[in-house]
Amino acid sequence: MAPAVWQRLLLAGHLGTLAVLVAWYGWLSPSAQLPTALVLLALGVPLLLPLRGLLHGRRYTVAWSLFLAIAYFAHALVELYSSPADRLYAGIELMTTLTWFVAGIGYVRSTRDEGRGSRDE
Repeated sequence: MAPAVWQRLLLAGHLGTLAVLVAWYGWLSPSAQLPTALVLLALGVPLLLPLRGLLHGRRYTVAWSLFLAIAYFAHALVELYSSPADRLYAGIELMTTLTWFVAGIGYVRSTRDEGRGSRDE
């Protein structure tokens, strides 16, 4: 696939993860133990940090953002297992983080030879 397609899928997964977390903890099922603002800051701010690099298609940022995808994937798995009331939201987060991760790998692999000279020279 073309790098542009991978980048669009990557952004859909990344922004989808952000959207589902904001909707989940902001409106649909806010935390009873912690203030909503604190939960949204703790879960949302890390997703905003690599956003500029992802929008510009920087390979280095894409590669490092995949570590974040793994953390949010783990969060989704824990919530899926431990919170029966929130399984739908956790399942959606699981799918968006999986999309983010797979598309990120696809993007990094498809842009691997950019910036290098041709090997036939």
